[in-house]
Amino acid sequence: MSTFHGLEMAKQALFTQQMGLYTTGHNISNVNTAGYSRQRVNFETLSPYPSASRNSPVMPGQIGQGVKAGTVQRIRDSFYDHQYRTQNSQTSYWQTRTDALGRMEGLMNEADGTDGFNKTLMDFFKSLEGLSTNPENIGARQAAIQQGVTVAGTFNHTANSLENVRKDLQTQIGKNDGTTGKLGDANSLLRQINALNKQIGEVEPHGYLPNDLYDQRDRLIDELSSIVKINVDYVSSGDSSLKIADGIAVIKLADEKGKDTGITLLEAEDRKLSDSELGQFKVEFADDSKQNAVSKINFVKQGTEKDIGITNIEGSLKGLVEAYGYLDGDDVLGDIPSTIAKLDKLAENFAKAFNKIHGSGIGFDGITTGLDFFTSGKDNTNGKITAGNMTVNKELRDHPEKLAVSTDKTAGNGDNAKALAGIIKKSLTGADVDSNEPPFGEGVSVLGYFQQIISKMAVDTQEARSNVANYGVLQQQIQNDRLSVSAVSLDEEMTNLLKFQHAYNASARSLTAMDELLDKIINSMGLVGR
Repeated sequence: MSTFHGLEMAKQALFTQQMGLYTTGHNISNVNTAGYSRQRVNFETLSPYPSASRNSPVMPGQIGQGVKAGTVQRIRDSFYDHQYRTQNSQTSYWQTRTDALGRMEGLMNEADGTDGFNKTLMDFFKSLEGLSTNPENIGARQAAIQQGVTVAGTFNHTANSLENVRKDLQTQIGKNDGTTGKLGDANSLLRQINALNKQIGEVEPHGYLPNDLYDQRDRLIDELSSIVKINVDYVSSGDSSLKIADGIAVIKLADEKGKDTGITLLEAEDRKLSDSELGQFKVEFADDSKQNAVSKINFVKQGTEKDIGITNIEGSLKGLVEAYGYLDGDDVLGDIPSTIAKLDKLAENFAKAFNKIHGSGIGFDGITTGLDFFTSGKDNTNGKITAGNMTVNKELRDHPEKLAVSTDKTAGNGDNAKALAGIIKKSLTGADVDSNEPPFGEGVSVLGYFQQIISKMAVDTQEARSNVANYGVLQQQIQNDRLSVSAVSLDEEMTNLLKFQHAYNASARSLTAMDELLDKIINSMGLVGR
């Protein structure tokens, strides 16, 4: 064994403890860095001297040669990562639905009862009741017509506002080419993750652990999991890579139950491809006859398209699509299309019933009959009335005396106005709208049907908010568990700082002791007899 063996062992100890100090400082520096995982130096004992062989010197036993820094490893639990990403997808889905339903609920504006559709209808029918007692008053006629205009305007405003929300949701989903919105975000994340895979694949085969690159990649994967549900696997980057290296991330699309859909979003070999050659999400919208609903969401790679299936996705993308509207066969499903369809049904059948009674009445001139009160807003009155185009007949707005208030030619008769006012509480039958069945169901009135729309929306919104709270609690609990493993604790790092500092000082003292021994041998021995 060399005389300088002690010096080498002390020097190696200094370097190793110094590595521990550097890594602890790195942890402390990144205590507030999002997505950072704390790191540690794995100390390894050097092989003892002498090694077992036939030429080994005769010694009482093997002597240790000190310590070395084996690897710098980040502390991360892949199980918590998987659990977090699963909850992240579900929480994002319900949060997106909550936001969309909340906007719809705000448009309906029925929360306090002081405004909104319900009050507008009530004011309209009250004006008709007042007119029935004073049918000769031209001012009362004008007031009733104006209240009708307000009702039609409320229908128009609600339908148009819902359509504007749909346009916003379409923008959030993204364009057909997948360059904007959530689809654009997902495609951008795939490109960034692939770039990190490439960098990691270049570093790991040299025996290093690119911990900071791992953290960046995990943060991007977390973001991707909020848009669509994914499963993540890892494959080795090369035979010379360390066994504890994370490797190359392979990302697969998962369905709402967490099972693989058979669609791989990012493969290990994709790191050899350019950004333009990578797979990406794209969306297809139906034509106007299907309300431009989402017809397909595809994953396109090198000319090959795979239909993801709208019901097979999870996360914020699914929440946006379900709120915006999508095709299921020939049917358009979704929160806003469903609500607009119900409003159209309400407007059409309410107008039909109202027009049928109004058309049978007589105006102030004693001869005018057959006019529709509500029209489709077009020159002809044969167009289908919807919530978006409903308006009051221009003939009545210009000539209030033609409002059919009477059932006979008597000037003071207001029975037809009373019949019109009664529609609000009347359960409409098929005969009221020239149909074979009641338009809103057996025993359901105009206001009753509107209350059904509001109630369904309230139930859906409450369910979404409840699920956001429930999944949010689970997600936060998993995040806390994940942070308990990987987050930086300043108390722990300060303790490590002192530990490595004292170890460094002790190693330095050991080096000093060996230096003094060698000084004695070199400079003090062999002086006798000179």
